[in-house]
Amino acid sequence: MRRARNSATGVPHAPRASGSPSVSSRTNRLLRHLDQRLIAQGHEVIPLDVRTIPAEALLGADFQHPAIAAAAGLFAQADGVVVGTPVYKASYSGVLKALLDLLPQYALTGKTVLPLATGGSSAHVLAIDYALRPVLSSMGADHIVQGWFTLDQDIAVHEDGSLTVAPAAAEALGQVVDQFSAALGRTSLLAAAS
Repeated sequence: MRRARNSATGVPHAPRASGSPSVSSRTNRLLRHLDQRLIAQGHEVIPLDVRTIPAEALLGADFQHPAIAAAAGLFAQADGVVVGTPVYKASYSGVLKALLDLLPQYALTGKTVLPLATGGSSAHVLAIDYALRPVLSSMGADHIVQGWFTLDQDIAVHEDGSLTVAPAAAEALGQVVDQFSAALGRTSLLAAAS
């Protein structure tokens, strides 16, 4: 997860949550790549890689664990959240599910959310709409912008750690990130006007 803040106002904007269990996954690398676009648009981005939360806290449902409390705090401070996950068996990752289960029921109230997923087959493209979006909605998200599913084959990781996204996928990802960024701006303006 990453939280972005408008660097001009210091207002929290969006955490970016990675539900990938692997530090070197395409999902993680893609999210870091997209963070740069949000930063260039004036947002501060703070990562929350769910895999770094101790397993005993997640699997033992330890609501009082400092790592769980810190994650809940990131969600509470944010105006928006980017949630990224690899798709396994037509659904989002179990480690992401474990975190979402431990957050307060309405942790996304007042938030704009961008769901992103990666996977090896286009057969899983609907995982965002049929698996992830309902959970995010049930957590009170005010606005879930159009998400995007990126095929693993469209994400090339180079020996130096850099990433290249196939042109068509890069264009689509750029559009959904820009839509998310614009929605955050509107949300902030509405909040300032009230």
